[in-house]
Amino acid sequence: MTGWLAVAGLGAGDAALVTPEVTAALAEATDIVGYGPYVARVAARPGLTFHASDNRVEVERAALALGLAAAGRRVAVVSSGDPGVFAMASALFEALEAGPAAWQALDIRILPGITAMLAAAARLGAPLGHDFCAINLSDNLKPWAAIEHRLRMAARGDFAIAFYNPRSKARPHQFARALQVLRAECGAGRLISFARDVTKPGERLETVTLAEARPEMADMRTVVILGNSRTRRVGRFVYTPRQAEGA
Repeated sequence: MTGWLAVAGLGAGDAALVTPEVTAALAEATDIVGYGPYVARVAARPGLTFHASDNRVEVERAALALGLAAAGRRVAVVSSGDPGVFAMASALFEALEAGPAAWQALDIRILPGITAMLAAAARLGAPLGHDFCAINLSDNLKPWAAIEHRLRMAARGDFAIAFYNPRSKARPHQFARALQVLRAECGAGRLISFARDVTKPGERLETVTLAEARPEMADMRTVVILGNSRTRRVGRFVYTPRQAEGA
């Protein structure tokens, strides 16, 4: 087999955050596969074919990419941020496991990117400076009961938490419920930051307390970062000390 497949992270938004490794893979690719808006971020050129699809067909998209690579094509599957964070890398391996055994001999590479929570944290200061976790609040691929359980356990563990996909038009009530849970577990004074369109022209950053947080402050273009019990402000920045209390 002469084809290859790279699952590439396009970073958080600004083209300057795309790694040289990803840029090189895109330059060599014959085919770009991905969710429509992410495919649109790749510049067209002669000899490059685009395969854009809907956001809810990840495994089918991965199988298409594997089939193209097996046919000798040089395929880049693109994701925003990092492909291993709520993105296409897992779907690729799910399709690989279910597909023909010959696919497992393909040249497959996962190329990391700067995920949204890291870009947002850098803009805010260092809110993820100690132990942290990431929770996807969308219940498209897991039940809300599991999300709420993980939310409570992470809050009780005093993790800083980055939230992806906090609030959409189809599920506007769930982030309101998440805020209720966080207030009950963390108290009203905990700092929470909203980073919308990070690294893009319309970037907006706002840090408030949980008492001040409102559901409408978040949408699908927002990363929300909850601090831990020691997260604090210094000037316009938010940071979490590296030393845990009692250490």
